[in-house]
Formats: sequence, structure tokens, C-alpha cells
Amino acid sequence: MPRPRKIRKIGFQPEITGFKPVGDIETNQPIVILTLDELEAIRLRDLEKLTQEEAANKMSISQPTFYRLIESAREKVAEALVEGKELRLQGGDYKMAQMEMKKFVCLQCNHRWEVLYGTPRPNNCPQCGSTNVHRAPEDRGYARRGRGRGGLGRAAGPGGGMGAGAGGGRGPPQW
Repeated sequence: MPRPRKIRKIGFQPEITGFKPVGDIETNQPIVILTLDELEAIRLRDLEKLTQEEAANKMSISQPTFYRLIESAREKVAEALVEGKELRLQGGDYKMAQMEMKKFVCLQCNHRWEVLYGTPRPNNCPQCGSTNVHRAPEDRGYARRGRGRGGLGRAAGPGGGMGAGAGGGRGPPQW
């Protein structure tokens, strides 16, 4: 029995639901369905120019799954464009990620704040204007999973995981 499909996070809900070709076309052509998780894969990889790894992480799926998803999406878009078929945007295994928040901290003034998932990373602290802005340690992926930076299953303590000596290398700042 195959394992259940993992729900994909998407950060974009389109206002339109499809595209129709213009011109002399047969109206009985089959409709191509592009799921919203496939649309998100195209948006992240081709529009936002994220790497496959970054896009897969944003969608909370593995890189091989992301690869299959984007290949399927590109094939459907090509079919609709080349063969003059209607393209509908609907369905898929997803949940909106915009309700989740990303936490940031300014290392200059220790100001902490949150922004909606899917919004760009802030360049400056809203309080002091410093550019020394980082994700809050409790909001970083490796800290939530309870593993060090090296992914060896060690708890993420002050050392942060892999590093030289007993201290574990540079870790998140202690504040």
C-alpha cells in the first residue's frame, strides 16, 4: 500500500481560475487541469527563480517530489499552449501557508517581529533600521526538527550542531 500523499504548502491563491485560447478552435477539446500545487511549483521555480531545494523547502516537500510536480506542471502548460486547449487552475493536495508566520530578530537592538509566510525577507529592522536581521533561532528549520545543522540527529543546543571541538562551532547568538 502506498504511503499517503504529503500536503504541500502554497503561498499564492490565484484570482483567476483558468485560460482559454482565442481564435478558431474546437470547443470540444479536452480541458487541461493544472492543480494549485503545480502552479505554486511553477511560481516558485520559474517566476521567483528559487532553486529546486529552496522551492521544495517552501512547499514542505522533498526535492524529488518537487521535481515530479514541476515537470507535470510544465507538461500541462505546454500541452494547453501548443494544442490550443483550455487550462483550468483547480484542486491539488495543498494548504495555504500564508497563515503561518516567520519570526525575525534584529541582532543590533534585539527587536523581534513576525511576517506572513510567503512575504519577502525583511532587509532592515523596523525598529532601528539595522541590516543585521536574521530568522529567530526558534523559527529556523533545523531547530524545529531538533537536529543540528549537520543533520546527524543531535539536539540543537548553543553550538547549533556541526563544528570544531566540544563547543560545536558558531551557534545562534545567546540573548
